[in-house]
Amino acid sequence: MSEEKLPESHGSAGHNEVAVHGDPFADPGLPAHEPRRTDIDERAAKRAEHQVSLMFVVSMLATVGFIASYVAIDPDRIVFIWPLGKVSALNFALGMTLGVALFCIGAGAVHWARTLMSDHELPAERHPIEADDEVRADVIEQFRTGAAESGFGRRKMLRNTLIGSMALVPLSGVVLLRDLGPLPEDKLQHTGWDLATPAKPIALINMNTDERMKAEDIAVGSLTFAKPFGLREDAEDFQQAIAKDALMLVRIAPENIKDSDSRELGFEGILAYSKICTHVGCPISLYEQQTHHALCPCHQSTFDLSDGARVIFGPAGHPLPQLKITTDEEGFLVATGDFAEPVGPSFWERA
Repeated sequence: MSEEKLPESHGSAGHNEVAVHGDPFADPGLPAHEPRRTDIDERAAKRAEHQVSLMFVVSMLATVGFIASYVAIDPDRIVFIWPLGKVSALNFALGMTLGVALFCIGAGAVHWARTLMSDHELPAERHPIEADDEVRADVIEQFRTGAAESGFGRRKMLRNTLIGSMALVPLSGVVLLRDLGPLPEDKLQHTGWDLATPAKPIALINMNTDERMKAEDIAVGSLTFAKPFGLREDAEDFQQAIAKDALMLVRIAPENIKDSDSRELGFEGILAYSKICTHVGCPISLYEQQTHHALCPCHQSTFDLSDGARVIFGPAGHPLPQLKITTDEEGFLVATGDFAEPVGPSFWERA
């Protein structure tokens, strides 16, 4: 490399005043300015421009990857990634792509400022906070000078890739609005019991023993939890499914059941209600045998299971949905259809 390409040969005199001894407010002086290689070598400047543009292009690709991951990856998919272990494939992909997109914009901007924008030291004397017309004019002039020295107008590749990356990044937030639209379709209206019919009923499985249940297995005054046959706890979508399919079975003496429709949906006093509270979706697990009241432990919504699970206290908006049950030819409890109403909290499209 020739001597004229070395920054040392292009130094300038500094502001070399020396501080006065004993005066803490004296001007300490300013070292001589040392130019960078990109200031004196256009080839080096071009390399820096290409590096910054590459970062902006990578940011654009990462944003496209974020959108593609959000649309294509199953939310229930679990993958093993060392050393993190088993993680959600969707969350990992979204985090990585969005992180790369934002990092490349920031890193590109820093590299642009450190290699191509002007780095001349400009000391400014202290002055009152209020600016006069002359200072305001000077600020505007400095802004124009900085814009010119940054090369934003002259270096089209930098300008275009920066605009492209900055324009694409907001799309990462826009696609998240997808979940506010009608994409759930009628998924909130149905549960795993929807496949049950009188001709092909679904057996009730005890959540504790993982076995089928008969009517005699449920004593009067007891509370038992159940799930549909075929729902395995080691399945990837188990948590999502059980959040809608969970049942609580209570046996009440038929003469103590106040609601006739609820009595008809049950079998010999055995009533099957959704375990999901209709307030915010907490699992109900507390039962008072003497009053037949079920209590949600989260916000104390109370339901009268002997009267169609109507709300008698708390913030819940509607009764617990009830499942139609009977027994098969072997005497096992089965469901013959889905809940008559959607389970869980209210939502906009709820009928």
